[in-house]
Amino acid sequence: MKKILMLTTGGTIASAPGAQGLAPRGSGEILSHLGAGFAGCEVTTREIFTLDSTNIQPEEWKVIAAAVYDGFRSFDGVVVTHGTDTMAYTASMLCFMLKNPPVPVVLTGSQVPISHPLTDAVLNLRCAFAMAESGRPGVYVAFDRKIILGCRAVKVRTTGFDAFESVNCPPAGVVNASGLCLREDLLPRSDGSPALDTTIDTGVFLLKLTPCTNPGIIDMLIDAGTRGIVIEAFGAGGIQFIRRDFVSKLERAAHERIPVVVCSQCLYESSELSIYQVGQKALEQGVIQGYDMTSEAAVTKLMWALGRTRDVSEIRRLFSQSLAGEVNIPVI
Repeated sequence: MKKILMLTTGGTIASAPGAQGLAPRGSGEILSHLGAGFAGCEVTTREIFTLDSTNIQPEEWKVIAAAVYDGFRSFDGVVVTHGTDTMAYTASMLCFMLKNPPVPVVLTGSQVPISHPLTDAVLNLRCAFAMAESGRPGVYVAFDRKIILGCRAVKVRTTGFDAFESVNCPPAGVVNASGLCLREDLLPRSDGSPALDTTIDTGVFLLKLTPCTNPGIIDMLIDAGTRGIVIEAFGAGGIQFIRRDFVSKLERAAHERIPVVVCSQCLYESSELSIYQVGQKALEQGVIQGYDMTSEAAVTKLMWALGRTRDVSEIRRLFSQSLAGEVNIPVI
């Protein structure tokens, strides 16, 4: 019988109505609604937090990563219950903090509390435990019968049960009438011993461009001590330079040795800054292409990379390779 560690952090799955609306409770809220033998494996539960995921931030990421890493020694898989709102950020960061995980690490949650008669929690938990028992190492999100690479998951719906999608990468697996069906070609490959690296730099800002964004915001960010910037540009990576000239501001960022990663506002398909003049001008200022990365993966990878080095050339090198399946680098 497989031994699975379930780490609970709060979230909707463990919430109950209160005077100020739904608020998370402890692991007992989940366990009280799961019958004996629910997962068909030996489950050990540890409560880490009792938080709405809106309040799960970099400090909590480190605690979660350390708890998961500690579980590698004694368990065949780890399930992390988590609120849905920031689950994609946590999952992405775990992909970088946990190098070569020897067992599956599966995040899940629900759109409706587990105590509700129409909850999606039980199904999501069953899928998460099935993946945790699979023996396929990596970090995943299990939701609505889909198994998604942790660095490809994005929350796309606020109330629908199909809340998460696997962006720019097919799901690593699905659960259907045949059981758990995995895409072996998409699963992460281990290339060494497990390692925990929770040193990150949280001085990263995500900027979504609009046609009227004031380029002076780049100056404000630099003057405020921001050490890395991710820009959600238009389309394939367009950044305006007429009237509202962002290109000159990118020149200052380059001079200050502040890495700027550019990805697309479009949820699907890849950015490619070399296609248009508005992208090539940005490339001339040394921006780093995010290609088809999700914003969540770009932000967390930049935090992680800055935790390792302030050398922009080394950060560029890290972004030129896929560490956990987070990006498809075009073949030139």
